[in-house]
Amino acid sequence: MLRRALFSLILPAAILFGGGPARAESRLALVIGQSAYKSVPALLNPANDAKAMTQMLTDAGFAVTSASDLSQDEMRATISDFAGQVSAKGADTVALVFYAGHGLQIDGENYLVPVDVDPKREADIPLQAVRLNDILNTLTWVPSRMRIVLLDACRNNPFPELGKSTGHGLAIVDARIGAPGTFVSFSTSPGAEAEDGSGANSPYTTALLATAREPGIAIEDTFKRVRLAVNKATDGRQTPWDSSSLTEDFRFIAGPASAPAQAQASADMPKPEAAKRSVDQWKQELQGKPIEVANEMMVVDGTDEAYEAFAALYAGTPRGLQARDWLDRHRRMVAWNKAVITNTAAAYRAFLVLYPDSDLTATARKMIERLRYRPDTAPVAVSAPATNVALAGPTCPCNAVPPPQPQLLPQQKKADAPAKKKRAEPEPPRRAGTRPPRVVVEEDVVVVRRPPPRVVYEPVAPPIGIGIGIGLGGGGFRGGHGGDGYRRGGY
Repeated sequence: MLRRALFSLILPAAILFGGGPARAESRLALVIGQSAYKSVPALLNPANDAKAMTQMLTDAGFAVTSASDLSQDEMRATISDFAGQVSAKGADTVALVFYAGHGLQIDGENYLVPVDVDPKREADIPLQAVRLNDILNTLTWVPSRMRIVLLDACRNNPFPELGKSTGHGLAIVDARIGAPGTFVSFSTSPGAEAEDGSGANSPYTTALLATAREPGIAIEDTFKRVRLAVNKATDGRQTPWDSSSLTEDFRFIAGPASAPAQAQASADMPKPEAAKRSVDQWKQELQGKPIEVANEMMVVDGTDEAYEAFAALYAGTPRGLQARDWLDRHRRMVAWNKAVITNTAAAYRAFLVLYPDSDLTATARKMIERLRYRPDTAPVAVSAPATNVALAGPTCPCNAVPPPQPQLLPQQKKADAPAKKKRAEPEPPRRAGTRPPRVVVEEDVVVVRRPPPRVVYEPVAPPIGIGIGIGLGGGGFRGGHGGDGYRRGGY
């Protein structure tokens, strides 16, 4: 009895104060650190960042696959093997990828750079690097509950000659237009470059290691703290950025008493979006506050409205200028993302109207030239003969265009076609002076000529009349044609 009583007390306490993951989920992580580049100067910290992240994720309950200094073939094989592990674990798996190393964008696409890359021209990067969207698509295709991609990339462009024709940093990855359950974090904002750091780890990894170890913090709040820590550590030069389509809660380390039943129920419910404050509301909120306090509030919020209000209130100060630079760059990258997704010459021209002189100008002009020979895929309206469809009333049935008839196979046509009427036999010839009748066969007029004069061969019997009728008719041909559609997509 005493043992049962002790067990009944120990078991709830173990559940309540357990520090493992909040759910009985599978956690798999792939950690890649790229330091020993062969054709460009080596990076000092990615190898250290990968080692430290491997330990932190292991403590957080992840089964970690760690790899460093991978070539392109090795990167592709490692990512493929990791996707196979996620697939084998099943749909209740949290898959996390951490990458530290060089990254850059070409034509609006983000690429992670293997250590054996040696481009001679911009066109070599897509052939020698690994496209970020390929990694995201691979993780999306395998069954999983959540996908977390952390990119400590965007270091200074290692190819200065390519930098003249490519944009700075990485392009926007909007997780909201992809599969639900995805979280993407950049070590700096799109279009900007990250710092490698002067310590053992980069500023981004240093902040993430400290914040993710705090128990009971949701992933969104974790990266708000990372954003603020990196901004402070770099004196405002670098501010991380993230995009999320998560519908469930995630914490690296579960809290000691994270409201067990209520928190679990709320974790399974879709999260409502918080109402955004307007620029005027943010001005009222920030008015009169010390500049560093106001800067912290702006960075944690991370919206355009907060940056717009801060830049207006603290115009002319170093922090105000940094906020204005962040806002201008962010809006430019959002406009660029829209042009890349649309991927038409008109979309790139519209971008150049807004931003005629930026680091993306050369790329936009190149894309316009590349698309000049693309056929116009806009739908073409087919007009009905002798009918002005544009003037037809929207509810008038007499002007309604009949729906297209389905195309039938030859055997269906034979089975479904109504039986044809038999051709009417010509009537016996009438006496002279009478007019032969019209015979209608399948809606065609058949003209029956008058019979020739009656000829009697032997007058020994009653006269017999022989009539010969020749029918001439015309038929009609009715045909139609259909069109084909072209669909273009873009990620």
